[in-house]
Amino acid sequence: MAESIEAAINAMEEDVNMGNDSSDESDNEGEKKVYLPSIEQGLKEGEEWDYDPSAYKLYYAFETNRPCMSFDVLHDQLGDNRWNIPETCYIVAGSYADKPKENELVVAKLTNLHGSKNKDAMEDDESESEDEDEEEGPGKKDAIMHAAIIPYFGGINRVKSTCLGQSNVVAVWNEKIKVQIYNLQESLAAVDGMDGPTKHVKMEKERPLHSNIVHTGEGFGLAWNNNKVGTLASGDNHGKIYITEMHEGGKFITNSTPFKGHKGSIEDIEWSPTEASLFVTASSDHSIRLWDARITGKEACVCVVEDAHTSDVNVLSWNKYDPLIVTGGDDANMKVWSLRMLQHKQSIAEFKFHKSPITSLEWHPTDTTTFMASGEDDQVSIWDIAMEADDGKDVKEEVPVPPQLMFIHMGQKEVKEVHWHKQIPGLAITTAVSGFNIFRTINI
Repeated sequence: MAESIEAAINAMEEDVNMGNDSSDESDNEGEKKVYLPSIEQGLKEGEEWDYDPSAYKLYYAFETNRPCMSFDVLHDQLGDNRWNIPETCYIVAGSYADKPKENELVVAKLTNLHGSKNKDAMEDDESESEDEDEEEGPGKKDAIMHAAIIPYFGGINRVKSTCLGQSNVVAVWNEKIKVQIYNLQESLAAVDGMDGPTKHVKMEKERPLHSNIVHTGEGFGLAWNNNKVGTLASGDNHGKIYITEMHEGGKFITNSTPFKGHKGSIEDIEWSPTEASLFVTASSDHSIRLWDARITGKEACVCVVEDAHTSDVNVLSWNKYDPLIVTGGDDANMKVWSLRMLQHKQSIAEFKFHKSPITSLEWHPTDTTTFMASGEDDQVSIWDIAMEADDGKDVKEEVPVPPQLMFIHMGQKEVKEVHWHKQIPGLAITTAVSGFNIFRTINI
């Protein structure tokens, strides 16, 4: 694993250097044109994507032994609202290998994350660079990944983390029809105890705190309730939602009575950021439903939008500050819904820019009008719903891009999930079959 991670990081750094070395040449090639992947021809045979360092404040790529279809950013003790270069962050990720016994739950610490050396930054740092090189020596700015590997049986569909007191825990939805909860403190202690270059250690003795085996089919919907400590909702492909709660002594118990109403699989779940009893679900039956966990039976579903999308509703995210939900579907559409008007079954905004089904989306943790999304068209897009078209713009100069579209990130194959770092403003992390990207753009 260490070798593959180092190779990916080194390859990325070579790309950065090549991009910087060729900047003067590209300036002489004429005016640059914005490439719009949704409307222009794709790559030709033998071509590959390379990123423009001037568009990023930070960018790194890294890999694990096997592709991870789901991950989450772990809360750390390094401070909130920070931007300290070089940066450090922690993630937990679940693999999906061809053979069940080859899977892993990966707890990783990413360190020595330096900012991108775009042209402006290079000019600003020119007077300091020689001194830094002498003090730091070769290799000091290489990104480093330390990982604790928990062997896991079964492909991992989704992981979601939370904090219980001072401990980071993670819930895991796997293909073997189990929802399991792990305490990650020993794994985090292991990665914090490492130094030097990229390396990993296996945590052979790790066992789950709890295994939920009441589901009758595998699933993807999984969410911790941030307003009720230790409460977890999980939804399966049979349309059933179960609630697991932590009781006295730290014991988890899963309620055997499910919430039912969807006619298809539960694709995603989100708890309300302000109300401890409310959660919303997205389903392959094209609908979204709002639930009240205090109520039993059919009355627990307090609102339903039957045809929220024209096909499967894959993902959703609940805005932390405003009563808004954003959803993404197989129809490649993204829709914003106001909870105050949900009973009218009409979205307040709709964005169709991706060419393929939406695979993930998430509201920005501090910017109330910004969200990030990914699609099967290998694009990651960042949107600001508060932006409006410039009425004074010359019609001849109009570009067929929605005014709310702030950024397009590419270069990965089959992007599966995207997340913001809640403690580092603007830092985004994405996972794909081709590996992970971690970046911060210049405009977010």
